[in-house]
Amino acid sequence: MTDTRAYHHGDLRRALLAAALEAVGEVGPAALSLRDLARRAGVSHAAPAHHFGDKAGLLSALAAQGFDLLAQTLTEADDDLLEAGVAYVDFAVTHRAYFEVMFRPELYRADDAELIAARGRAGAALRSGVAALPGGGAPADTDRDSLAAWSIAHGFATL
Repeated sequence: MTDTRAYHHGDLRRALLAAALEAVGEVGPAALSLRDLARRAGVSHAAPAHHFGDKAGLLSALAAQGFDLLAQTLTEADDDLLEAGVAYVDFAVTHRAYFEVMFRPELYRADDAELIAARGRAGAALRSGVAALPGGGAPADTDRDSLAAWSIAHGFATL
């Protein structure tokens, strides 16, 4: 018996991540299944595991993409802390599937190097807005103030 379905993905990893975003938007990150993901992408049920290992690996890659996109969004605020806060909330609303994965570390590998680097870039973008405030203080003050700014923006975003 021959399978007549066309199988061609120029970038299967990207196709799987796009399908995962769609699925997370519909069922949430906890309910995501690799088998459903494979069906959505039109590939064998083993394809997601081949690329990501398991669901935690897939969600780690998705979270890393989300943090990179957030870093880019915050960087576009040009060190304006208010604009960065607005951009953060806007990101959470317009990229809800990413946001839901990014802040569920129990679902992914928090020690993933790509994820750690992406989260660091997002944090650095936020800290640069705090550091640019008039009378910017010592690094410890910037870290404290960055945590406060993130808490406010994240609180609004989750509401």
